[in-house]
Amino acid sequence: MKAAAVYGTIRDATMGTSVDERFEVREARPGTGLGLFARRTIKKGEFIIEYTGKKIPTPIADESESRYLFEIDEVWTLDGPVPENIAGYINHDCHPNVEAEIEDGRINIYAQKDILPGEELTIDYDQEYFDEFIRPIGCKCASCEKGLLSPHLKEGK
Repeated sequence: MKAAAVYGTIRDATMGTSVDERFEVREARPGTGLGLFARRTIKKGEFIIEYTGKKIPTPIADESESRYLFEIDEVWTLDGPVPENIAGYINHDCHPNVEAEIEDGRINIYAQKDILPGEELTIDYDQEYFDEFIRPIGCKCASCEKGLLSPHLKEGK
């Protein structure tokens, strides 16, 4: 399955490659690897990209060690590793600028606010992902670096 919003192809995702006229894959914040960056202004509410991958039963996904799992519902999960899944380059941020909406079994990514050229696209991968992959090494997102309280670190979580 191909991402609906990807018009070009990735030549080499490790070298600041333009994915299409809207974004490019390049080095992100230290400790976060590659990220997806806007090449033009993306308006609040605008569709950005579909998170794609292999559809697998959620109980099997629960046993997987993949970091690219995105649950559709209790029955199905997408395993969408990069570079095939361009949306997989969207890194975590505790105060993100994009959000995922599940629509007819598809995971669509929309802008939560206006995103300027050069700005990294970020999403909150939620508490379970945070606890499993981010908390053990410490959050490296821009929000935490700026001292903003992470909703995942509030008392009782």
